Amino acid sequence: MYTARVEEWFAAAHFLENFHGKCENLHGHNYRVRVTVEGNVLDNGGMLCDFGILKSALKIVFEELDHKNLNDLSFFSDGNPSAERIAEYIYLEMEKELNIKPAELSVVEVFETHKHVASYSRK
Repeated sequence: MYTARVEEWFAAAHFLENFHGKCENLHGHNYRVRVTVEGNVLDNGGMLCDFGILKSALKIVFEELDHKNLNDLSFFSDGNPSAERIAEYIYLEMEKELNIKPAELSVVEVFETHKHVASYSRK
């Protein structure tokens, strides 16, 4: 199994309801995001997926997130924009943007800090 991963950043604000701590207040993060794809077949150039394709798709997804209050996005209207849910959002939006057969999206990791990370995968 081969994997390829890109990493990019965006800045956004959020607050967590029913958290009972200081994160209930509006605050921001410089989120680091890693997107990993996997597959068993390389293309004629010896690549699983062109990194540029992944970066371009992630840039499109970030347009809805960067410098926004994540609580205002309709995706989070039924729950907090926690790192786990942000990872799910990015994963689902990346699926819409990518056409990388036979490779497939594997996992999205969202770092709120360099020590705190959450991920989403369909597996």
